[in-house]
Amino acid sequence: MNGNNCFYEIERRGETLRIILNGEMDHHNAVAVRTELDSLIAEERPAKFAIDLSGVGFMDSSGLGFVMGRYSLIQKLGGEFVLENPNDRIMKIFELAGLGRMIRIESTKKEDVK
Repeated sequence: MNGNNCFYEIERRGETLRIILNGEMDHHNAVAVRTELDSLIAEERPAKFAIDLSGVGFMDSSGLGFVMGRYSLIQKLGGEFVLENPNDRIMKIFELAGLGRMIRIESTKKEDVK
């Protein structure tokens, strides 16, 4: 599924709904993806909702709004919200906005074992 320059995959495991984003998360893409995902969340009401950002190369304030809106929606539904694998640049945006204190952020990537 996609917005203009943002594609995503949906992964379901038990009561977890995981969205894997790829591309850019700007105003136009955030609006398109938000609409589709909000319908999916309302329909499935997952116990845990995760957004994997490992494939997102760019995110602006609209991307922050996208994350906060999904966080708020999941909280209202009584679910758990997790952000996974933001790159350093996106992590800095989250830290400046104070999201690290509100939202659980995890790294699920496996490091190369040597």
